[in-house]
Amino acid sequence: MLARLARWLRVLGWDTRLDPDLDDVTLVALASAEGRILLTRDRHLLRDLRPAPAVEIRDDRPLEQLRHVVTVLRLPAPRGLFTRCTVCNTALSDPLDPQQRGVLLPPDVAGLPGPARRCPGCQRLYWHGSHARRMRAAIEQALPGWLPGEGTCPD
Repeated sequence: MLARLARWLRVLGWDTRLDPDLDDVTLVALASAEGRILLTRDRHLLRDLRPAPAVEIRDDRPLEQLRHVVTVLRLPAPRGLFTRCTVCNTALSDPLDPQQRGVLLPPDVAGLPGPARRCPGCQRLYWHGSHARRMRAAIEQALPGWLPGEGTCPD
């Protein structure tokens, strides 16, 4: 239910585990064992299992969910965006060197300014394209004044 929220949290660099196949008891135990804050829309899980810490997510809109989580947990703004894989949650590589960029990136984006990174987990490539600017703008609209200056997207 919260896959898009998880993706936004990963864009912000937060280690965000998502496993929709886990049953509620296992999910609560895993969150506790790993020292995670459980984010859920499941009121029955909150009422019956009483996980701590936990945040109930009520809104259907992912960016409103994100704003709620940032506000409730008083999360600090990230130093930079796009440091975790949005798919598998792995921390991205350091920026690729020019030779790696030329080999790994599609030819039409290899010349774009800004760093490019690779996910060591799933091998996806990330670069600062129009999607990154749109995502940053969406975050700034949901959380006005929260993000640091433009030079941090991505670092």
